[in-house]
Order: sequence, then C-alpha cells, then structure tokens
Amino acid sequence: MIGFKGFVRKKKVIMLGAIASATLLMLLIPSLALAQDAEPSAEAIAIDTVWVMLAAFLVFFMQAGFATLEAGFCRTKNAGHIAWKNLVNLAISALVFWAVGFAIAFGTGSGFAGSSGWFMSVAPDQVNDVFASLSISGIPISTKYLFEFAFAAVSLAIVYGALLERTKMIVYFVFAVAFTGFIYPVVGHWIWGGGWLAQLGMQDFAGSTVVHLVGATAALVGAVALGPRIGKYGKDGSVRPIPGHSMTLALLGVIILWLGWFGFNPGSTLGAMNLSFADIAVTTNLAAASGVLSAMFTAWIVMGKPDIGMTGNGAIAALVAITAPCAFVEPWAAIVIGGVAGAVMVLAVLGIDRIKIDDPIGALSCHGISGIWGTLSAGLFASPALVEKFGVGKAGLFYGGGFSQLGVQALGVAAVFAFVLITTGIVFYGLKATTGIRLTPEQELAGSDFAEHGMWGYLEHFLGPDDGTDGTALADRIRGPVPTVDTGRPSPAGAS
Repeated sequence: MIGFKGFVRKKKVIMLGAIASATLLMLLIPSLALAQDAEPSAEAIAIDTVWVMLAAFLVFFMQAGFATLEAGFCRTKNAGHIAWKNLVNLAISALVFWAVGFAIAFGTGSGFAGSSGWFMSVAPDQVNDVFASLSISGIPISTKYLFEFAFAAVSLAIVYGALLERTKMIVYFVFAVAFTGFIYPVVGHWIWGGGWLAQLGMQDFAGSTVVHLVGATAALVGAVALGPRIGKYGKDGSVRPIPGHSMTLALLGVIILWLGWFGFNPGSTLGAMNLSFADIAVTTNLAAASGVLSAMFTAWIVMGKPDIGMTGNGAIAALVAITAPCAFVEPWAAIVIGGVAGAVMVLAVLGIDRIKIDDPIGALSCHGISGIWGTLSAGLFASPALVEKFGVGKAGLFYGGGFSQLGVQALGVAAVFAFVLITTGIVFYGLKATTGIRLTPEQELAGSDFAEHGMWGYLEHFLGPDDGTDGTALADRIRGPVPTVDTGRPSPAGAS
C-alpha cells in the first residue's frame, strides 16, 4: 500500500499527464483539420464529382431550352434552322473550348488571360499548378472542363437569340470559334480565372457578367450590324410585331432553362460537401418566381394584358440577375432582385424596340440589362456573413459595407462591356465587309429552313393543306403546283 502522500503524488502525475494529452490533442486537431481540407477523402471527392457532373448535365440541357424558346418566338419557316444552329454551335463550342478556351479562361498566366494548359494536356501532378484558379475543388479536371464548357455554350446561345431569322450560316461557324476560343474565355479569366477583376474581389458567382452580359453585348453588336427583319418597322417609324409561331414551345423552353439554372448557380460551388448548393438553389428559385409575377403585372399595367412572352421572359430575366449574387444574398434579397429584374425587362424590351433594334426573343433585355442589374445588386445586398463564408469581395452597401464593392461591380461591368463591344465588333463587321452576314431579301422571305438547308422544320408550311389543293406560293415556286389527289370523296363546293 502507498501512503497518503504517495497517493496524492500519483494523482498529480495522472492529472498532469491528462492535461498534457489534452493540450497535445488540441494542438493536433487544427492541423488535422487543415490536412483534411488540403487532402479531402476519396469519398468526399467522389460525392463532389457526382454533384458537379450532374450540374454540368443540367447546364448542358439548357441548350434544349434555348432551342425551344427561340423556335417558339420565331416563325415556322425558320424553326428547323434555329434548332440546327443550336446543335452545331454546341459541337463547335465543345471542341474550341477544349482546345484553347479552357486554357485562356483558367490556365495560369497574366491578369489578362491564361497561357497554359492548351488542349488540357497537363500531367496529373501539375493540374493544380496549371489551373490554379480551379484548385479550390478536388474534383477531376475533366469534370471542371465539362462544367465550364457548358457555360461557354450557354453564353454563345444568348448571342444568336437576337440574330434570328436573317443571319447567314457562315456567321455561326466563324463567330462561334472567335467567341468560345477568345472573347468569352478572356472575360472568364478576368473574373473566375484569377485575373485582374478577381484580384479586386468582383462578385460574380455564376456569371451574370461572365456568361450573360458577355452574350448580350455580342448580341447587341450583331443585331445592329444585321439591321432589323424585313417588315419589322414601318416607314413611318411604327413598330410592327412579328409574333412567334408557338408560345407553348417558348414557355416550354423557359421551364427547361429554369430547371437548368439549378445546375448553373448551385453547381458553381464545384462541390457538395459543405451543402451551400442547397441555399443557392433556394435564392435562385425565389428570384425566378418573383420575376415571373413581376413581369406579368408590369406587362398587364403597361400593355393592358398579361403578355405570355413577357411573363416567360420574366423568369429568364430574374434568373440572369440572381446568377451573380446567388451565393452572397439572403432569400429576401433574392426576391427583390428577381422582382426588379422582371419589371425592368418588360420596360427594356419595349424601349429597345422603339429605338429600332430588332431583338426577336428579348435577349438584350433578359441577359444584358438583367445581367448588369444582377451584378450591381451584389454590391447592394451582399451579406457580411455570406461574403465571409465564400471569401470573395466585401459586404454590400445596404449592410453598411459602403460603396467599395458596388464600385468594383460597376468597374467590372464597364470593362467587360467595352472589351466585348470592341472584339465582337471586329468579328461582325469584318464578316460584313467580306462574306456578308445577312440573307438576301428573297432568302429571308422564303425562310432560313429552305434557303439554308433546302428543307423545313414544319412540312405543312410548305406543302399546304391536306385536301389536295395547291400549297403556298413558296411551295409553288419551288416545285410547281401540287398534283390533284383523288381522295374518293366529293369535291368541295365550288371546286373545279
């Protein structure tokens, strides 16, 4: 047996050992956590990869939304050509962005553009050095490429929405290469690839500026260079509506795009483990809902009816606006941002028509004006807690952050607009002076389907009714009168 003093002495040794062990553990925990952050488990990487791949597929599927939206807003004689155009440019984007665009956007380089990682030919142990701006996520570089390529393809699709029903086929080929190979990637590098705007702390989480303002600015240049469609504006200056052939198809496109945005914004987390993507999905959804109702009521007040097309575009405008601040704002702010976007879009569509810029689907308003508003709104509504969480920029003006972040946002908008205006102007006006960019009047009146492809999206438009009578004047010019068909039924009254 030990004495009392020995017992106390032994107890002190045990207590000191426990304290030392606890202290050592407390010192080790932060280092273990840092090691875990630096080297996530294989399971965590797998979960993040599956999520980002799913998001990439959702953004890819937005091309179906653009195809149906644009086809619905155009006339039947151009519908097949429009669907073809979306498919071909998706293919061009995939190849060009893989070869050069991804490297310019995300490769290590200067503050202006990336200059490494061409053709994604990078040794596995050098990926995080070559594509340092994407090293925040441990998912494979192939997944990052697929996700970012889908974004580039969306931006290109925006451009062509304003050029419908009058553009020569050659424009799609040449401009797609220039846009996805240089114009879009440079802006992407500025803001997402570690470029000069990223260094200033510009907040554009999923691309109100990078994707939507870039696409809309290029669309503006193209629409001005082309001029309006035949019959759009009267000699007296009046605006003549050219209705699309299917609002049902157009609104289907809106719903597909709304679905795709759940990959667009939440997927930009490039991971799933911290669960932030769920909160971003909520702000995205609330903004879209607010935009629909705001546009509907604004159109009702201004136009006298709740216009179907305007209501659908309200969702698009709001989704574009929330794309930049989706990770930085609270749900209530998302509702405000979406509501403002929906109302402003209606007024902008009508205003752009009055200054004689022909934009068949409202791309300039939905993606341009709303893209600007959404980017600036981050400088107003960015929450301090969310800014700290994502580590980009500063709190917004309405949270006491002053004008600092708003100024950075405005500088980014102005710089991007100027760069895209100049570079796309060189491409469009260069093509206009050489190959030409517009269909002939005869081709435009006949429709792109037949003029460019020798076939049609809607067969009935060219063949006429099913009762054996002659088809349209266009069909008659193409192949002569339709032979009389013996249906076995009495001829209609008055028929010869």
